[in-house]
Amino acid sequence: MNKKDAKSVAKAAANTTAGTITGLLRVILKVLATLLLIFITTGLLFTCIFAYYVKTNLSDDLDISLEDMTLNLASTIYGLDENGDYVSIASLHGNENRIWVDYENIPKNIEYAAVAIEDKRFYDHKGVDWYRTAAAFGNMFLSMKNDFGGSTLTQQLIKNLTKEDDITVQRKILEIFRALKFEKMYTKDQIMEWYLNVSFFGENCNGVATAAKTYFDKDVWDLDLAECASIVGITNNPSKYDPYISRSNNKKRQELILQEMYSQGYITQDEYNAAVAEELVFKRGENEEYQMTINSYYVDTVIEDVKEDLMEEKGISSDTAENLIYNGGLQIYSCLDMKAQNIVDGVYLDAANFPTVKSPAGESLQSAVVILDPYTGEIKALSGGIGEKTGNLIFNRAVDALRPPGSSIKPIAVYGPAIDQGLISPSTLVDDNPDLKLSGTSWYPRNAGGGNEGVITIQEALTKSINTVSAQILDKLTPSVSFNYLKDRLGFVTLADSDRDYAPLALGQLTNGATVREMAQAYDSFANDGVFTYARSYTHITDSDGNTVLDNPAETIVAFKANTAWTITYMLNIAATYGTGSESYLGNMPHAGKTGSSSDYCDRWFVGFTPYYVAAVWTGYDTPARMYVTGNPSAQIWQKIMYKLNDGLPYKAFKTPSFSGPTNIFGELSETPSPSPSEESSESPSDSGDASETDIPSPTPTAPTPSLPVTPSPSASAAA
Repeated sequence: MNKKDAKSVAKAAANTTAGTITGLLRVILKVLATLLLIFITTGLLFTCIFAYYVKTNLSDDLDISLEDMTLNLASTIYGLDENGDYVSIASLHGNENRIWVDYENIPKNIEYAAVAIEDKRFYDHKGVDWYRTAAAFGNMFLSMKNDFGGSTLTQQLIKNLTKEDDITVQRKILEIFRALKFEKMYTKDQIMEWYLNVSFFGENCNGVATAAKTYFDKDVWDLDLAECASIVGITNNPSKYDPYISRSNNKKRQELILQEMYSQGYITQDEYNAAVAEELVFKRGENEEYQMTINSYYVDTVIEDVKEDLMEEKGISSDTAENLIYNGGLQIYSCLDMKAQNIVDGVYLDAANFPTVKSPAGESLQSAVVILDPYTGEIKALSGGIGEKTGNLIFNRAVDALRPPGSSIKPIAVYGPAIDQGLISPSTLVDDNPDLKLSGTSWYPRNAGGGNEGVITIQEALTKSINTVSAQILDKLTPSVSFNYLKDRLGFVTLADSDRDYAPLALGQLTNGATVREMAQAYDSFANDGVFTYARSYTHITDSDGNTVLDNPAETIVAFKANTAWTITYMLNIAATYGTGSESYLGNMPHAGKTGSSSDYCDRWFVGFTPYYVAAVWTGYDTPARMYVTGNPSAQIWQKIMYKLNDGLPYKAFKTPSFSGPTNIFGELSETPSPSPSEESSESPSDSGDASETDIPSPTPTAPTPSLPVTPSPSASAAA
């Protein structure tokens, strides 16, 4: 082969090779382009899905202004005096463990120590340190542990405010979005001020000011570099780095912080050496002596209601809400009516108004009352106990105590819903028979005091509080319908699933019990044409500049038809005037209500209303025990308070109902009365009907039944 041919062959081979490589490159490029397209498409799809997830699942409900708490202003609660003018009834301010220190008074070494050890890029990032966040997520996926880390000071502040510290991807992503939003709204100085005032430093210290007092007995601005580093070191793990728990651990943490401050340029070598060598002298500061003001039960109720609403509306923690209440300069406008409260206090502060019999354990009788305006739900007055109150935010029986309401539940759980459903009317006949069988259960109660009335009207059954009739009505109504009325229409939040049954609903033996507040607000639907209104202790809140912080308008539910409410009112007027509630008689002002007593007479209730007010009263021992008293002390107390409260108000009649409903419940019935009830009958623990005085043993009665006016009320006469 000559040279010319060899060159041709080589050229052809080269062209073939080049073509092959070119084809291969084209294939590779096509594959890469396809993969890139898939990657981009997948990324866009993931981004869309993630954006939708964020929008639908990570809504940011954090609504708190940093300026709300930096002023360290006392908050004021107002109530209405007898002229209808707002007057101050309480001033709320923080104590030694709630001192707020402004940014300009915080030593720079405190700030630099926090930045150096917790968030070295704090001054550069926009709320999120993406380097640390990416590393934290990568570590999570590599180690398969939900240990994120990587939180900036901004993120830590948000976690301290909300107390949301569950370790989940969702919370971490939400925290990131909140931090980005926070840094758009506030400066680094504002965020640092809040972080150092909100953080927990052990020993019940909230913020650097109380930490400085607790550990070094100094004002925070007097701390030196070594002390600043020591205090900042505690926040990482107070149970480990608290110097009163372990001085060696605190010292190691302090030196680590000083090393970081030096390496990041916040302190010099000489400052570092001097701080490390300094011997820390820990000394608990003494709180300044001050006279604690004891707030009323009403003020305590307002504080708890406001705290709960702040947490819900602003998405903040309990601690942050409390700090806002005591340091935010809030102007809280309560529903308190000083005339009504003075009447309540006149009764409850004097133990002589109550029976003096003690329980077997030696406890004195206790009681609670809540008075509402039934048309607005405003709590006009309340008391959570008898005698002088001894502390703040202590157990408040008006709103905290859960006790079985006994037969006072019958109008709201049985009679009211049954009339509303068209099952009964006041004249409907029913057989009070001890041998009847209910269709939905084998359970059947006995009547308090034993004996049965035979064929009677529904009105008579309610007036005499007959247990067997209540059970029969509930059987027709069904426990589920009754339960739903209480839960969905009448504001009960303390019900348990086990209460969807006969004994709890027919006789008031609820699993947990009910509060006095719940009972009062449930009855307000009868006075207000069937419209239920949630009880509220305040109407609105403003900040120190008059801007609205919270608005708390009346919240209502149509619980019953208007005629149902009028019918129950008509029936309860008779029951309260001539039946078990006759001790509540008010003379010339129409009133309606129902007594209640739990098993073995451990709890006594009266819940009633006039055209102006609703009031619920509970009496019993804190540790349930049988009460040996004359009559129903709750009805007696109700009468003492409501007689004065309604005295002088213009007469107002209850509205007249129209009656409709079946003639009887169980087929043809005769009105022939049964034999007189037996007076010899044992009492079952499940029997919780009401009884006359003769049914309640009273070996040593100490409080006579109040004398009642002999002139019947106009409405009672009309009803009769």
